[in-house]
Amino acid sequence: MKQLRKLFALMTLCLLAGMACEHTSAQTSAISSPESARSSGRPVTIPLTIHVKDAKPEAEIQTIDLTVSEDGEPQTVLSIRAMATNSPITLAILVQDDLVPSIGNEMKALAEFVRRLPRGSRVMIGYIRTGTLQMRQKFTTDLEKAAKALRPPNGLASAAPYNPYVEVIEAIKRFESQPAGRRAILLLSDGLDTSRGVDSSSPTQSLDLQRAINEAQRKSIAVYSFFAPTVAAANFPLLISNAQSSLQKLADDSGGRAFFQGTGIPVSFAPFIRELDRALERQVALTFLSTHANKGFHKITVRSSTPGVEVSSPSGYYR
Repeated sequence: MKQLRKLFALMTLCLLAGMACEHTSAQTSAISSPESARSSGRPVTIPLTIHVKDAKPEAEIQTIDLTVSEDGEPQTVLSIRAMATNSPITLAILVQDDLVPSIGNEMKALAEFVRRLPRGSRVMIGYIRTGTLQMRQKFTTDLEKAAKALRPPNGLASAAPYNPYVEVIEAIKRFESQPAGRRAILLLSDGLDTSRGVDSSSPTQSLDLQRAINEAQRKSIAVYSFFAPTVAAANFPLLISNAQSSLQKLADDSGGRAFFQGTGIPVSFAPFIRELDRALERQVALTFLSTHANKGFHKITVRSSTPGVEVSSPSGYYR
């Protein structure tokens, strides 16, 4: 009987000890789980353009205070890179090959823009045309070589692409081998997608436009566009309105900007290039720690508490 009592007491002690260990383990897990969640965060980089209402010295620009929220929740800013006019950029220039012939007169100004880019910048030149993207120059740090790769569009309706956004997606894929940091596309296009009928020309109906936006957001690429009509679409005002709205959506959702001069042929690209220069001078690459691991679209909001400062950013990104 005494042996049974001792055995029962020993079993009771073991059971109590096991419960205590389980409780301690649960407490430890509960304490460490927030830290584990934080450590499982993933860095995400997005392009931003800083707009300052009054001109300020660069030193003051560096003190801009930015906050980031993802899907409505505050995130931690890890770094803000390239807040300077001499920081290199990775830029793809895409020219739709069936634009009206007068756009050929703007290639000289565009080449000068390329030559003025910060030292160390990487530039690619491609032409959007029938079939696939025509590569005139792969990414290179030789800005003179890239500038010389620009040529006037041939201005023929037979060169028209299936739609411009399919080849924008093709160009975006070429950023995969490029270094992280500031990334942008300059798109010279009419922005018109009639590949699935006239209805697809609407920015809310174009499947390839949305795919281009998704891919630009994934690769942290801001898309800037210069509108110019094509030979075939120049006399259809309704289509031009849809086309410009599509270019605007691509720019807004990727953190870039769209440039127009009414609905007609631009008199000159010179005002566009000046504004683009200013925008790129204020473009930064912001990296934050994302705590949202789910796949799909994540909405991003970036704000500045610095007076007189506004921020243009992508609407979100896809994971």
